[in-house]
Amino acid sequence: MTTHRPTGSEPPASPIPAETTVLNLPDEATINRLAGAFFAALPSGMPGVAALGVAAPSSPAGLPDTFPSALGSVPTGSVPVGSVPTSSVPTSSVPTRSVPTSSVPTRSVPTSSVPTGSAPQSSSAPGAVSAPRSSAPQGAVPPGGPTPDVTVPAWGADVPMSTPSGPPPTSTVRNADIHTDPFLVGLPSLEQVLSPPRDAGPPAVGAPEFYFLERPQAPAAPVNSQFYFLDAVRHRAPDRHPPFDVHAVRNDFPILSERVNGHPLVWFDNAATTQKPRSVIERIAYFYEHENSNIHRAAHELAARSTDAYERARDAVTRFIGASSAQEIVFVRGATEGINLIAQTWGRKHIREGDEILISHLEHHANIVPWQMLCAETGALLKVIPVDDRGQLLMDEYTRLLSDRTKLVSVTQVSNALGTITPVHEIVAQAHRAGAIALIDGAQSVPHTAVDVRSIGADFFVFSGHKLFGPTGIGVVYGNAEVLRDMPPWQGGGNMISDVTLERSLFQPPPGRFEAGTGNIADAVGLGAAIDYVERLGMDNISRYEHGLLEYATPRLAAIPGVRLVGTAADKASVLSFVMDGYEPLEVGKALNEKGIAVRAGHHCAQPILRRLGLEATVRPSFAFYNTCEEIDRMISELERLARAVR
Repeated sequence: MTTHRPTGSEPPASPIPAETTVLNLPDEATINRLAGAFFAALPSGMPGVAALGVAAPSSPAGLPDTFPSALGSVPTGSVPVGSVPTSSVPTSSVPTRSVPTSSVPTRSVPTSSVPTGSAPQSSSAPGAVSAPRSSAPQGAVPPGGPTPDVTVPAWGADVPMSTPSGPPPTSTVRNADIHTDPFLVGLPSLEQVLSPPRDAGPPAVGAPEFYFLERPQAPAAPVNSQFYFLDAVRHRAPDRHPPFDVHAVRNDFPILSERVNGHPLVWFDNAATTQKPRSVIERIAYFYEHENSNIHRAAHELAARSTDAYERARDAVTRFIGASSAQEIVFVRGATEGINLIAQTWGRKHIREGDEILISHLEHHANIVPWQMLCAETGALLKVIPVDDRGQLLMDEYTRLLSDRTKLVSVTQVSNALGTITPVHEIVAQAHRAGAIALIDGAQSVPHTAVDVRSIGADFFVFSGHKLFGPTGIGVVYGNAEVLRDMPPWQGGGNMISDVTLERSLFQPPPGRFEAGTGNIADAVGLGAAIDYVERLGMDNISRYEHGLLEYATPRLAAIPGVRLVGTAADKASVLSFVMDGYEPLEVGKALNEKGIAVRAGHHCAQPILRRLGLEATVRPSFAFYNTCEEIDRMISELERLARAVR
């Protein structure tokens, strides 16, 4: 067996006999005492070791190489000896003496599906994205030939340790479902991420450091949820992400187990709103159970907890979009309210008769109507950047539209109706050269790609929480600190003032100046949890996987007789719009709904761009990282049936 030595010590001069006792391993009494303390501390109703897929060892000889901390960690020996050829596994990672079967995890994973930190040989070009079929290109064969399907316990994701109906669910992972992209398979394994570093001391028993608590003490009541247990362990290595496993991810979203009209739900309406992971749902419940209070200005404990949770959510947004300071983050109800806030504060102060505001033909109504209202009030002019027949901005026309009369450029980063990705860096740079302020609508971009507002250079950036796997009724306005300080308040009342007399009022600095009254505290906290969730998955992983779904679906949809794709820009997010001969979009949407497939059918609050393309409505499936190629196949099959019916 491999011997553990202090860091920096020299290796032995000769091989260590296999029967040599492991150094620095606690004695049996200590092991039993620590294990007993941990499992005794579990809330009632939570199962023991067996529910984690690990049986209690019969003796110290059956323990894994690294001893779990008091919180419990996943043993590194997650691949049973004997299930993997010894020639393919480094001797430093597998004990040489036999391990009792009762001491190893019950899930056995083929070596081709467990990343080891180095990407396998691949014939594809670096950075190329293949269209996956449940995270793998169709027909892909792993190195060494095909491997059998395996059943993987679903406890590795953020799922409860038990369910009302029995033990945790399992998901059957086929060999074809293993993602073979070098970027993903080169990431550390789930076991590596969940196992604490060897030099990290275990946290004090009974004092887990939950991510949402300011202080190290345990919560007022035990939380019967594996999410908090795993979250405390994951945060030991916050910069490392497990490999993307769509089956494990799907287990994090309770609503995906719903059935609609007798069929499993397929949620392809993500551009309208996204589903919520269990961690977000539980975080909001925890807030109301343990932290609920109005924020600020109180001396009691719950006000402190609530304020801490709210401001931590602001900090999470700051980190997520790359803002310079939390003082640049304003909480609002959503992107729509955010744009209206900017129009009614910055716009009313700075826009005058004869000034010009530029938007694009791709915009959602929320980035059109507020500017129309402001122009009607001030006498300013609203001008539109045109698009080509593929739904791409004509940047030469944009350059010609800019002038010294241009005061604001406000454009979307991703079209909600077509999925077109716009060149926001260039748009903002040109606006600034013309002396204008730039606003970017990021409602459709933040769920799909990493955003850095300082890199973009935008003066304003807005997005909605419910499109980012967070709650409804919460959104964000980012404003450059200098621009925000120059803006007057929008609404008056409590929280946004520093002093009030009957003769005058003094206002808080940003962001408090723009958050009058009691805000949506719980849902802001839920948004923070949603950001934590997608950051654990990794935005690069999300972007890569969703792009694979788009590349898988696009040619299959285009090949259906009578289908016309709407919006075929070269650079797109995971949105597909189409129309179908012989059917109104609403008819197609209803037919798909009969099979449990949810898509949006209509104008998508983007009538100008659809009319530019000669349409009043489209069918719009839109994908998220919890969708699969099998679900796309279900949709394609039903659309092919509809196409045959009108021949």
